[in-house]
Amino acid sequence: MALHENRLLRHTVTFRPLQVLRTEEISPCMRRVIVGGEALEGFDSPSPDDHVKLFFPNAEGQFVVPTMTPEGPRYPEGQTPSPSRDYTPRWWDLETHELALDFVMHGDGLASTWAANAQPGDAIAVGGPRGSHMTADDFDTYVLIGDETALPAIGRWLETLPDGANADVYIEIPESGDRQEMPEDDRIRISWLERNGFDAASSTLLEDVLTDFEEPDGDTFYWIAAESRRARMMRKYIEGHLGVPKDWIRSTGYWKAHGSEHHDD
Repeated sequence: MALHENRLLRHTVTFRPLQVLRTEEISPCMRRVIVGGEALEGFDSPSPDDHVKLFFPNAEGQFVVPTMTPEGPRYPEGQTPSPSRDYTPRWWDLETHELALDFVMHGDGLASTWAANAQPGDAIAVGGPRGSHMTADDFDTYVLIGDETALPAIGRWLETLPDGANADVYIEIPESGDRQEMPEDDRIRISWLERNGFDAASSTLLEDVLTDFEEPDGDTFYWIAAESRRARMMRKYIEGHLGVPKDWIRSTGYWKAHGSEHHDD
């Protein structure tokens, strides 16, 4: 069995005050908010599934962000911390000082509500990324499995696919209109799975793919991002039924049913 060296790259965390520059409607279920400002200088996000922490105004309309200490983040005493959520940077441009963030428009969560109402000039603070999971670039195939919340990371995965590698991609979306343009060539195979009104938390479209899955030749890395319980169960299936080494799998819960919008590594 080949040795593939995945590694964790730590970063010095910087908190950046930014402003909304413009918005774009990517699909019926997703809105892109481009934020920017001089504070974006030096920003980097080397891994496709990095996440930054977005800080929103607190109940007093203020931004209260932590400072990093050896014991971890610490908020000023006597002030209400700004609520925060984790999101994947879709792209950034240091020449124009722009950062694109894609929001799934569902329910009345903090982040999706903010994105739905975002207007040029609105303030937001961005922290991180704190660390990057750098997956080895010498696997033969990368299997990417995710729902609509995983689309920003999947897009980045495919844009940075290692030379000579293949990608098998399975994306669960609400309906056909939520498909997005993705890099696609003879190395990349994308399957769009449409729920068509079925509940995202209890759907089994991605799990059904794994039940009938034929493993590619060579060494394969599996990346999963979906509702927390579903992502956890798919990882267990890949380890237990397909016999894949645990270091060849990365599974992340991007959200919880009836819970908050977050990344649950």
